[in-house]
Amino acid sequence: MDGKRSSGGDPARSVALLWGSHTKAGRSGLTVRAIVETAIGIADAEGLDALSMRRVAERLGVGTMSLYTHVPGKIELTDLMIDTAYGQLYDDVDAPSSQPGGWREAMEFVAARNWDLYLRHPWMLQIVTARPVVGPNASLKYEAELRPLEGIGLSDIEMDSVLTLILTHVEGTARIRASLDQVQQSTGMSETEWWLVSAPALEKVMDASRFPVASRVGQAAGQAHNGATDPAHALDFGLARILDGVAALIAGR
Repeated sequence: MDGKRSSGGDPARSVALLWGSHTKAGRSGLTVRAIVETAIGIADAEGLDALSMRRVAERLGVGTMSLYTHVPGKIELTDLMIDTAYGQLYDDVDAPSSQPGGWREAMEFVAARNWDLYLRHPWMLQIVTARPVVGPNASLKYEAELRPLEGIGLSDIEMDSVLTLILTHVEGTARIRASLDQVQQSTGMSETEWWLVSAPALEKVMDASRFPVASRVGQAAGQAHNGATDPAHALDFGLARILDGVAALIAGR
């Protein structure tokens, strides 16, 4: 099962919290949903490093200790945030498999939806740990994204592996996109502006006779992308090659 990874904590407690009621208010009037939505708002605006239980409490106008009645700590809060974000992916569990065309168009839809999710919530790309979040929305996501691969000639393990390969590719290219956005914000220079300054300087010091292939390919790619890289192009190109490979695997049967 692929998915954003939990950062640890007590697994049983995390699962119980993820699958429990998020709308039941405590004595303070707080709900898990309100806490999670507030935390997502902070992370969207300022990044995951800016998120703390104290910041969430301040935003809600309550004492920090009152949050712990509902959410034990930041680890569990992060799991809830991921699962809540996954709930934004699809209006219906059959949304991917009901796309016009066949399994290939459905998996292109899955890739696009996950790419867009990372653009809306780049803090999700800061979370890289060992185990998946196993909440209700993560489970629904897994079900929805596997259904287009059902009955096309793949084994269960191959279905899981194909989905993992696609989602890993999306995450990797989205991470490059997020890094470029962060660099642009910190430097005030877009990728195109950086390339227009860097390319001529590089041509002066890089001996094309020593690096003939790198010089030619790098120049062509730089001109095509107006920068060192284009994450959107990398996403589309890589996804097409992955799906070509899956098609060849199926045809080989």
